Amino acid sequence: MTTRAMTTDPSTQAANSTDMENYTFETLKVTRPKDFVLHVELNRPEKRNSMNEAFWRELVECFQAISVDKDCRAVVVSGAGKMFTSGIDLMSAASIMAGDPEDDVSRKATRLHGLIQHFQESFTSIEKCPKPVIAAVHNACIGGGVDLISACDIRYCTQDAWFQIKEVDIGLAADVGTLQRLPKIVGNDSLVRELAYTARKMMSDEAWQCGLVSRIFPDKESMVTSALDVAALIASKSPVAVQGSKVNLVYSRDHSVDESLRYIAAWNQCMLQSDDLVKAVTAAIEKTPPVFSKL
Repeated sequence: MTTRAMTTDPSTQAANSTDMENYTFETLKVTRPKDFVLHVELNRPEKRNSMNEAFWRELVECFQAISVDKDCRAVVVSGAGKMFTSGIDLMSAASIMAGDPEDDVSRKATRLHGLIQHFQESFTSIEKCPKPVIAAVHNACIGGGVDLISACDIRYCTQDAWFQIKEVDIGLAADVGTLQRLPKIVGNDSLVRELAYTARKMMSDEAWQCGLVSRIFPDKESMVTSALDVAALIASKSPVAVQGSKVNLVYSRDHSVDESLRYIAAWNQCMLQSDDLVKAVTAAIEKTPPVFSKL
């Protein structure tokens, strides 16, 4: 897919190049295809984008950097190669979890607890990131891939996409986000339990029907193009309004209506004083596109 340069000004291009040095990773490829939009690709196509030790570390580093990147207002996540992801790299996981065979049960458990929390933080970093994240899934999304997209804001897929909570097939319960987030996304407890207990595949049409994805595309190219266009549309809006919306949506998911109303009242007592409100209203009156300052 061809992407346009952000600017024709050489000095600005140099600045952008320097800025992108913050996004140099072994398992991820990060580009800036549109103004204020980042494209994060899972980039181990030769390994079906399986999640190794470097991936768990780099995903956190990537989204922590995105959280404070003033030149980013929306993100698209996709997978390079033939599939979105095959999930956890089993060889890498076995090596990570091996530990010292001489350790007693309590010490093994303490170590494993820390590892699980480390893995959990990888996907929670997407949810904590105030910038909206669009997942663009093609072909297989297995195991940890479902955990990953469950932490995203918007999910698209291709017609050939399929999803699988695979963990029971390797003798464990999914522990990095699927069982906690997916029931709240699809609103069907029975379906989530069926998928988690059986490890059966869920095809794209069922994923759309249950609300896991909001759009299905004929192929990867059209999906990624549309995802980037939606990200660009989001990026054209007030960053104060968009990021405030994400923070409050995540908070409201886990709190009562009354608590959530109090939270956004406290939030907006500050944010309503933003210049973005004046700029948006003025632009609407003058019928011109608003231009918002970086946040």
